[in-house]
Amino acid sequence: MGKLQSKFRKRSELYQVLQYEPAHYGSINTVTNLSPDLCVSGGSDQAVVVYDWKQGQMCQSFQGHNREVTKVLCYPGSTWIFSASRDKTVLMWDLNQGDEPIQEFCGHELVVNGIAVSPGRKLCTGSRDNWMCLWDIESAKCEHRHNISRNLVTHVCWVPASFSVVQTSEDKTIVWDSRSWQVTNTFPAKQYIQTHCDVSPNGNYLVSSSNGFGGQGCEATLWDLRQPGCKVVEYRGHLQTTACCTFLPVFSGGSAQIATSSHDCSVKIWDQNTACLGTLSLDGAGPLVSLTPTDTNSLLCASFNAGLQHIQL
Repeated sequence: MGKLQSKFRKRSELYQVLQYEPAHYGSINTVTNLSPDLCVSGGSDQAVVVYDWKQGQMCQSFQGHNREVTKVLCYPGSTWIFSASRDKTVLMWDLNQGDEPIQEFCGHELVVNGIAVSPGRKLCTGSRDNWMCLWDIESAKCEHRHNISRNLVTHVCWVPASFSVVQTSEDKTIVWDSRSWQVTNTFPAKQYIQTHCDVSPNGNYLVSSSNGFGGQGCEATLWDLRQPGCKVVEYRGHLQTTACCTFLPVFSGGSAQIATSSHDCSVKIWDQNTACLGTLSLDGAGPLVSLTPTDTNSLLCASFNAGLQHIQL
């Protein structure tokens, strides 16, 4: 894990890099927060790792998948961790209950790319097999399943304080009602594959990102969830696939901001309503595929070639 202490400027300048012990051996596909000090990541080494990013030390490594980990997620206010994998399963772990999974969710036929949890102890999973599934966490029972043709799911997230689930797929962005497990809204199709999505803390906005090359299609798009199909703005500037997009915590008196990471080895910060505020290039890091805010001042970024990066804004 490399800790980068730098500021976002129109021309990024790297002031200091501190190298810590590796979190993974191989590429890192996903990262999320567990607590103010701890993050959870998953990678091509099939491991799920809990890491103290402030101290630069590994706390726990969970081994249970037999193919690479695609997504990790933490249940808010708990020590529960969920991991999705190319082995078609989702495993549930507890940081306080040893190194074996405490629950397993099986039923998909292809790689699981999307996982989301609700405060009501429900788990949503989405896969390239076109199925969206809703599970009871405690029993691991699948309560609802729905298949939509060509819905090769790439990411899933729950809309805060609601019954809605948003998912992106290779050619769709869809909103589901978790009570009926029916589609309530389908966004206008984009030309390029949708790679990721996130919902603002107030539940009003959705940001989605897409693949592309040569600057074509490599954008993130802001949508107004209160007005179905309403596109607010597009964020253009990456030169290759925009792999991840996330809303940043809003500090007192500040404006809403969004962070994006790309296969072009850069992270960009955007004002939600206007333009790019700055770019940080991590040359040689390879595709930057996952972001998670740690607080209002920093981000964790997962890379293919350079481990986890701690970026101070």
